[in-house]
Amino acid sequence: MTVRSAWLLPGGTDSPGQTREDTRLAPVGTMLPDGELGTRPGVIPGGDPFAATGAGAMSLQVATGRAQVQGTAAQGAYPVCLDAPEVVTFADGDAQFDRIDTVCLHVYDALFDTAGQNLAAVEVIVGSATDTPTAPTLDPACLPLWDVRVPAGASAGVGGIDWTSALTDRRRYTAAVGGIVPRGALSDVGAYDGQYADVEGLLYRWSTADDEWQLYRAPELPVETITDGADTATGWTLNSFDARRHGRVVQILGYWVRSGETLTTNPNIADTLIATLPTGWRPVVLVEAIASNGYGFGAVAIGTDGKLTVRSWAGGEKANALEKDTNVRVAATFVQ
Repeated sequence: MTVRSAWLLPGGTDSPGQTREDTRLAPVGTMLPDGELGTRPGVIPGGDPFAATGAGAMSLQVATGRAQVQGTAAQGAYPVCLDAPEVVTFADGDAQFDRIDTVCLHVYDALFDTAGQNLAAVEVIVGSATDTPTAPTLDPACLPLWDVRVPAGASAGVGGIDWTSALTDRRRYTAAVGGIVPRGALSDVGAYDGQYADVEGLLYRWSTADDEWQLYRAPELPVETITDGADTATGWTLNSFDARRHGRVVQILGYWVRSGETLTTNPNIADTLIATLPTGWRPVVLVEAIASNGYGFGAVAIGTDGKLTVRSWAGGEKANALEKDTNVRVAATFVQ
């Protein structure tokens, strides 16, 4: 048994059971393929298309939405738009067993089926009542939206269907060709290399070579290293310099010998330039690097201009001093 709320497709004729006469095909562009001549059927994302809400003890309201309904290979695909909510009513439950009914979009085309009309319908396809009920098999050009479990004995007179627990979401989503399918499923088969799907918040890419969905990982960024290019300031001698960049993350480690006079705190050390980092290896904001000479330690500011300036120090052979002829190590990690 089928319960139907229907509307005309362009070119159709009036027929009994129609409740709308001006709903139109939706312009949806070139949609995701599902083979050489087929189109992936599904709901077009945007808001909460075809949302289901209990409208009565045995009635369900289906909200507005757009979808692509694929028929047989000869038919092709039908773009469908439901521009006003539709209410469908369910038959009373079986006396002994539960059953599962499916709410779907069904496209009728007089050129390809025996219904003799051109229309799209929101239908309830009634399942079989058994001790282990399953959803009914759908005809071609049917797109499932919701499964509804109808309990044994359910009717309007005894409270009807519990809409808080009876619904199972069957909406399958689709997108324009090249787009990412939201709320996809790994059980779906991809159509081409490079097709993407968002499955539970993770991005997957279809591989025809491996015939599977593969979790997408961003390309590994190259690692660059340099050992020169730092311009050493007066009062210092460069011992060694190493820098490494992975993506936008830069690490530097420089060894400089204090060749100028000892820098003392009185009580603060005078800001003193050590070196300037090469262009392309500088931070996007001012950062503080750690420095040490084995006796004391301090902080070296690294500006967006690449200048390394020591501006605080504590400890040393001499009280709170950065001694001459000591090897000062400067280390930092920052984002460009």
